Order: sequence, then structure tokens, then C-alpha cells
Amino acid sequence: MQSPQPAPPLDSSLFDLEGRLWLAHCMEGPMTRAAGEALAQVVRKELRPWEMRWEEDFLGVQAQLRQACAELLKADPSDISLTHSTSAGLITVASGFPWKPGDEVLLPLGEFPSNFMPWKALGARGVVCREVALWAGQKSGPDALHSAPPGASDPDLESVILGAIGPKTRMVGLSWARFQDGIKLDLERIAEGCQARGVHLVVDGIQGMGTHTPSLKGVSAFASAGHKGLLGPTGQGFLWTHPDFRPLLAPTGTWLSRPSAFSQGGNQAQDPELWAADGRRLEPGGASVLGCAALNQSVRVLLQADVGRIESHVSQLQTLFLQALREDPTWEPEASRLLGLLEANRLGPTLCFHHGALGLARLEKLVARGLECQITTSIREGYLRIAFHGWHSAQDVERALEWLS
Repeated sequence: MQSPQPAPPLDSSLFDLEGRLWLAHCMEGPMTRAAGEALAQVVRKELRPWEMRWEEDFLGVQAQLRQACAELLKADPSDISLTHSTSAGLITVASGFPWKPGDEVLLPLGEFPSNFMPWKALGARGVVCREVALWAGQKSGPDALHSAPPGASDPDLESVILGAIGPKTRMVGLSWARFQDGIKLDLERIAEGCQARGVHLVVDGIQGMGTHTPSLKGVSAFASAGHKGLLGPTGQGFLWTHPDFRPLLAPTGTWLSRPSAFSQGGNQAQDPELWAADGRRLEPGGASVLGCAALNQSVRVLLQADVGRIESHVSQLQTLFLQALREDPTWEPEASRLLGLLEANRLGPTLCFHHGALGLARLEKLVARGLECQITTSIREGYLRIAFHGWHSAQDVERALEWLS
């Protein structure tokens, strides 16, 4: 394999990561040093709680994170609810929606459990959770190893999803960048089709956040955690809801979901409205100041680096990697398949190599050997997952090629 030509540089010093020497798959991305410093500052204050300020150190930290997440999504801060995970955001939507027995939720096959279990749990309320295969031969779960991988010539996936909507479908739940196979879906097109059919689109966005910017046009709700590509801590996330969709959801009823901010002085304002109209309406009580402070700093790092530039950089690294890997006869089929998907703008940050190329046992050995080379990857449902982020370089591509050859 020829050495890849350098991609236009992205200043990796912007990311200021402790573990930059590792070629880490962004499914469990490192936390920025700025986030670590924010954690330390909060801990120092927590050790002396009598010095903490209510507005600045509690409510203010949460407000800063809502603002940062809104900037990341090109949205309004009032539409952001703070949660502790992607699952928590999806559960808030699933449990709060006014379902009727016989209603249906439609899911593409191969979703991560966080975007399956909340909908499946609605069975106790008479709601049907129906999955649809996106291409011929797609399988998941116990049958995943017998699944055929997606190709650039497969049917129009958005049309498959929209065509599966039935008269009882109230909601479509899907991942923007898919867990099983790395496919990135066209949210705007699906949302437009859902709106035309009177159906809400709810999105699990975590697999693409930090390296790509989603379109929220026509989307009803979008949930993400702050780890992985957002480079924040585990246990902190957010939920975006459209202002027309949010009133349909049952409020969480927590002490901070009042229209007026809670007063520590005991003079709580009496507002005729019981619940806030903004995203606080759906928040599960007091958010973790630790998590909010850390994630805010990591999101600020990404905003400074510019997610649009990160996306372009990641795409160029993927192209270099796949073009070089295509010269290896063993990897050529999968490299060509993924390159076709990349050229069709079908991929998120994760390249998912189907086990049919080398066999599952050999892939597992590669993962183990990668750790010796400071390369951490994973195998999920028969796919070897390799992801690039903004701090990676053409030299990292060369390292990955040497590891696989």
C-alpha cells in the first residue's frame, strides 16, 4: 500500500488532549484537558460549598451548557434540555408523548439499544414498536453475523423508511449516524417526509456529534450524550425539542421546571403557568454541575475548531485511508464499498468494515494487536469500527494502514 498524501492540516493543538498519541475510535473519545480543568475547579468549590454562588456556580453553569449546545446545533438555547445521557433524552420523549393503544413507533433495523428499548417499553401501554430492514439481507441482534453490509448501490434508504410509515405510525425513531453500519441518514429529507405524513421524527444523534452538524429542519426531537465525539464526560447530555413539539410531552415535574427561576431566598415567584415553556420543562431535576461544566468546555473547544472544518478534515482522512486500503487485495472489497458510500455522502465518522472480508476471528486478533500499536478499535455486530476525529492526521492514517496490512 502506498503512503497516503497529507490532508490539509487542522490545528490539532486546538483539541489539547491528554491521549493524543492514541488513534482512538471516537465512540469513546478522550475528554479535553479543558474539560478536566473545569471538573477540578468545580470539585474545589464543592469542597467548600459555603463559597458556591447560586446564580453563577449552579444555574449559570447549566445556562452556559445550554448555550454551547445550541451553538453546536445552530439552534435556540431555549429548546435545549439538559439530560444525563442519550437514553435519558429518548426516554423523556417516549414516556411523555400522549400515546393511545394501537399507536406505532417505526425504527430502522440495527439501532443501538438506547434507541430501541425506550420504544419497546411502550408495549405496556399498547404501543407497537415495528422495525424495518433498510436493504436486502440486513439483520441485527442474534442474527447480525449473517447480515449483508450496505452498499452505495442499495435502495434509497430514506425512501425505505418513509415507505414503511403506516396509518398507525405516530413517530419514527432513528439514529442520524447509525451504530450498526456507520451509515449517515439524510435527516432533512426524512423529516420532510414525516411532516407530510403527520409523523414526528425523533433522532439519536450521538454517533455523529462533534464531527458533523445535523440539520434539525422538520425534526421534532434530537438527543445526544456528551462523551464520544463531543469529547465530554460520561453522564452528561442534552435533548433538543422543537417548540411546537415540546408542549405535547408531559413535563417532568421537577423543582427547576417552573417558569421563574427557583429562589434560594424563599421568595419563589408565583407564575400563572405551572411549567416553563422552554427546555427546562423536560429536565430531570438539578443537573450535575460537574458534568455541565466539563461538557461546556469540550463543546467550546469544538466550536473554536469549527465542526464544519472537522467534518471536511475527517472526510479527507477517510478518503486517504480507504484509497490506500483498496490496494490491498484482502481489504479491497470492503474499502471499495465504503469509499462508494463516502462519495455518496453516506458515512458518519465511523468506518464499519464487515467481517466477511477477513472473518470474525481475524478481526478480533487485529483489535487485540491494535492495542499494542496504541490503536483502539471495536467490533460490533460483525463490523470492525475505525473512526477519525479532528485531532487525527495523515500520519495516523499511515499508522492504521501499517496495523491492518
